[in-house]
Amino acid sequence: MLRILALVTGLLVALPAAAQVAPFPASFVTRDIPVSGATIHVRVGGKGPAVVLLHGYGETGDMWAPLAARLATTHTVVVPDLRGLGLSSRPAGGYDKKTQAGDVEGVLAVLRIDRADLVTHDIGNMVGYAYAALHPDRVTRFVIMDAPVPGVGPWEEILKNPLLWHFRFGGPDMERLVAGRERIYLDRFWNEFSADPAHFTEASREHYAALYALPGAMHSGFAQFAAFDQDALDNKQLLARGKLPMPVLAVGGEKSFGPQMATVMRFAAGDVHEAVIPNAGHWLMEEQPEATTTVVVKFLDGAK
Repeated sequence: MLRILALVTGLLVALPAAAQVAPFPASFVTRDIPVSGATIHVRVGGKGPAVVLLHGYGETGDMWAPLAARLATTHTVVVPDLRGLGLSSRPAGGYDKKTQAGDVEGVLAVLRIDRADLVTHDIGNMVGYAYAALHPDRVTRFVIMDAPVPGVGPWEEILKNPLLWHFRFGGPDMERLVAGRERIYLDRFWNEFSADPAHFTEASREHYAALYALPGAMHSGFAQFAAFDQDALDNKQLLARGKLPMPVLAVGGEKSFGPQMATVMRFAAGDVHEAVIPNAGHWLMEEQPEATTTVVVKFLDGAK
């Protein structure tokens, strides 16, 4: 098996051997880009108008490989690992989504990209919304997939869903409980949030569990959720500035958020389009990669 080298708090640490997920095209390059308070691991490939793909919890930027391969024929594709996750560094703070929007801004500045489309999932939605609201003139189109945004629309009602217990799970005691059991913890999400758990492959489970078992990775993951209260406050201030002006495609899995994604985003954007991916739960790129890719590409190409 291949061994991956991970950048962890400035040190190179060998990642345990694990099955690999679908690879990015060989033409893609990886870079570790310093931003304010962190170093962001980024995959870049293709040629044309830029598109940024932001992943969520339980995965890394690796989730986007099939979509990145398709988009790279017509776009410059930028795929970061979020602060604290994947092969990005794990700083002590900065997990509020406004700060992470600054990470995106910093990456694009180094790459000399002024405008881009956004495609986001899960925690990536929250970072993407903050970036789009702070820099509406720099986002051409925005695809947001299967997760709510703190403080937007029926956020308080969504928090009452018992399936979202993990939004309040964290802290030193929880980290000690999960240490060495990362796969057990993550399997629950991959299973419960899938329409069919078999579609989240064993190779993907091994790959992501190994990444989340790196020193500090679970702490950083919990920090993403711990920041939600601050994110909600920040987003209410951003909402007060007005709705997002760019076209937004709100995508939900049929067995997950479904059309509720569009309902949520109509509180935050003026031009919202709706898509529901059949036979999919939350893990759209794992469960229905072809259908999800087709919907995203059509929207980014301007098809209504």
